[in-house]
Amino acid sequence: MLNIAIWIITALTAGFIGYFIRKHVAEKKVQSAELQAQRILEQAKKEVQDKRREMELEAKDLLYRMRQDFENETKERRQEIASLEKRLVQKEENIDRRLDLLEKKEKEITILTENARKQEEAAKAKEAQLHNLIAEEKERLQKISSLSAEEAKQILLNRLNEELNNEKAVFIKKQEEELRSIADKKAKEILSLAIERCAAEHTVDSTVSVVTLPNDEMKGRVIGREGRNIRALEMATGVDVIIDDTPEAVTISAFDAVRREIARLSLEKLIADGRIHPGRIEEVVEKTKKEMDEKIREEGERVAFEVGVNGLHPELIKLLGRLKYRTSFGQNALQHSRETAFILGAMASEMGLDFKLARRIGLLHDIGKAVDHQVEGTHAKIGAELAKKYNESSEVVSAIEAHHEETVPQSIYAVLAVAADAISAARPGARRETLETYVKRLEKLESIANLFKGVEKSFAIQAGREIRVIVQPEKISDAEAINLAREIRKKIEEGMEYPGQIKVTVIREMRAIEYAK
Repeated sequence: MLNIAIWIITALTAGFIGYFIRKHVAEKKVQSAELQAQRILEQAKKEVQDKRREMELEAKDLLYRMRQDFENETKERRQEIASLEKRLVQKEENIDRRLDLLEKKEKEITILTENARKQEEAAKAKEAQLHNLIAEEKERLQKISSLSAEEAKQILLNRLNEELNNEKAVFIKKQEEELRSIADKKAKEILSLAIERCAAEHTVDSTVSVVTLPNDEMKGRVIGREGRNIRALEMATGVDVIIDDTPEAVTISAFDAVRREIARLSLEKLIADGRIHPGRIEEVVEKTKKEMDEKIREEGERVAFEVGVNGLHPELIKLLGRLKYRTSFGQNALQHSRETAFILGAMASEMGLDFKLARRIGLLHDIGKAVDHQVEGTHAKIGAELAKKYNESSEVVSAIEAHHEETVPQSIYAVLAVAADAISAARPGARRETLETYVKRLEKLESIANLFKGVEKSFAIQAGREIRVIVQPEKISDAEAINLAREIRKKIEEGMEYPGQIKVTVIREMRAIEYAK
């Protein structure tokens, strides 16, 4: 029995010991499994993070490439649009010049037609007298001369032709003097008074702006790593930023003066602040655009106050301010509108008209240029539609529409607007002309005068606004000099395009020289 008890106790002890050993081993395995599972999870998390970083890098790289492609495409489109805008402006200016030339020719044709009618009547009367004189002269020559009838006839016709040419030249000169004395006297007084009262700056605007840098090291910061800063500035403002060898300077080029001014102010702020990176550039440009809108409004209010025009619609005030950043042949559109308002007001005052209404028309006559790149049509038509939209009077609307004579003037104010606009645009220094074009125009002017027989020398003076022609006195008579001036004038009108008018002066001088010995 004792052995059995010992065996049982031993078996139980062994069982308990085996149980605890198995339990301990199981716990060890569980802990080992948990550690392994934890390591697997950590490794999986690490792989996920690495994968996420790789995907983020790929996404950023893709975004950068897409942005770069978009920037390149945008720049090309911007250049194409700028080129198209430039061509459209040039076409518009050519059309305006041709319309002015056609109108001037039409007026001269009307005068010439009237003169021709009178000359025709006088010629018919002369013709009847000539027939009688020819018959009498023919009989007399046959009696007293041995010449044949044909020879006598030729001599007579040559003599009569010379007499008729002289009488024609004297008659034309007399008619011209009478017309000038009647039609030009009052016009000259009014125009001279208006021009004398208009103080204008003789300057033209450019299409580039220069920003001064504190040092050449700042150029690198403006460019940024791989050019990212300069690209960000160009994309945000729509201009071309040119960085060349010019010391301590950056050039900003753009056809749109508003964009160019925004870019210039933004770059100056960034340089002063010192923090230049794409995010900061976008922030500064947006802020500058808001400031620019306010500045445009203030410019419109300032000019309206200077001219004395009250009660303008707020939108017209803004459009006036935008004209400060619009040019035509280099002439500032806002300055041109201001000049035209003063000139038009002065002429209206001299004629006893409402000078306030005249100034209002002059100030608003080119308002269509503020939006002519956005709306189809000529700036005169667009300006008339804007004036009508913002409740301007019918006289203002019709005068704006007719100031380039695209429509028939409906009032005296419209006629005065045409004259005032031409005076402001044609004054010396108002508009830009390249040296090459200027020299070619003078050479062509002199070459036209030199084509005529009897011309000894010709000189283009007064910046091409006058041509003086010196003739050989033994070949050209006084009467023929008058005809020569008219022929040169016609040739210039047919073969040249020019602003304003050109005065043709023919000089015939006879000198008799003797030496006493």
